[in-house]
Amino acid sequence: MAIRYLIQKEFLQIKRNAFLPKIFVVLPIVMLLIVPYAANQEIRNLKFCVVDNDRSAMSRRLVWQIDASAYFSLTSFQDSYEDALRSVEDGSADMILTVPHGFSTDIVRSGEASVNVNANAVNGVKGALGQAYMLNIISDFASAQRTEHGVGVENGSARGVDVRPRFLFNASLDYKVFMVPGIIAMLLTLLIGFLPALNIVGEKERGTIEQINVTPVSRRDFVLSKLVPYWTIGLFMLLWSMLWAYLFYGMWPRGSVWTVILASLLFFLIVSSLGLIVSNCSSTMQQAALLMFFFLIIFVLMSGLLTPIAGMPRWAQALTYANPLRYYIEAMRALYLKGGTPADLQPQLILMAAYAALSWAGAILSYKKTN
Repeated sequence: MAIRYLIQKEFLQIKRNAFLPKIFVVLPIVMLLIVPYAANQEIRNLKFCVVDNDRSAMSRRLVWQIDASAYFSLTSFQDSYEDALRSVEDGSADMILTVPHGFSTDIVRSGEASVNVNANAVNGVKGALGQAYMLNIISDFASAQRTEHGVGVENGSARGVDVRPRFLFNASLDYKVFMVPGIIAMLLTLLIGFLPALNIVGEKERGTIEQINVTPVSRRDFVLSKLVPYWTIGLFMLLWSMLWAYLFYGMWPRGSVWTVILASLLFFLIVSSLGLIVSNCSSTMQQAALLMFFFLIIFVLMSGLLTPIAGMPRWAQALTYANPLRYYIEAMRALYLKGGTPADLQPQLILMAAYAALSWAGAILSYKKTN
């Protein structure tokens, strides 16, 4: 029965803290409302200037078609490439579109013409994506002109082939849909991992740990009493975040909610146990906070939340297999976007269960009880 009173004590300590209950309610709302927009990796409103040497109706149609896209915004027409380059150097333009002499004539005669696209590649991702977007629009424009004028069709290598791409699981290509499950996972990591890391070390600083050490409470019961309140809080925050994700973005798991809860409970056990290990091995709250902050940054950056794991070096990809947040984000995205089943998520669930068992054992063994 002693464990019941220890759990009650932990809940009372959390309740007496005027700040924490407000954080549990407000933080999920703020993060889900702001972070998916701030962490958006889509490139929009790229500024471009034009050097139109053809000065024809067709070249103007090409420019207006690019400007009509949500990805680009026309800033100016320049008389020469040197003037356009100065616009890029002073930051008033990100890209330069150069239309050569004879552009419209070549399109009408052969269905083919050349244009020059230059992108500011100081930000490599922005430059590469911007160039790809513009080349795609130019390609669509050229295809439409060939069809309109009936030229180049008989020479097309893809004659008779109708290619219509389908985007599975995120038909609108909305980056927020991809980010929201990961934001929920990051939110739970921050709180359910960080707060237990300050728990036992806080008892050490207050001098109350000696009173617990002289009691007959076992190490397992003591660690369990420390973690149960945070599991309860984590479950509340999970359901609270899912509610606001639905209200803000209309997103609800396509898979079973019970599978979401199962994966989340395993993840709670992992991160809270790791936080307790850090707390057991720390002498002060500052030391525990710095250690946990270090591990949280590594977990987030190497989880696939912000950048794809496939784009990392091979040695970094190998390290991500030791990151529990990777498996939880994969499970959440599969449940939200693909409607994954427990059978589909079997690798992630098994690995998280193994990780949970190891971290739970580590939390118990790292607590040194002295009478």
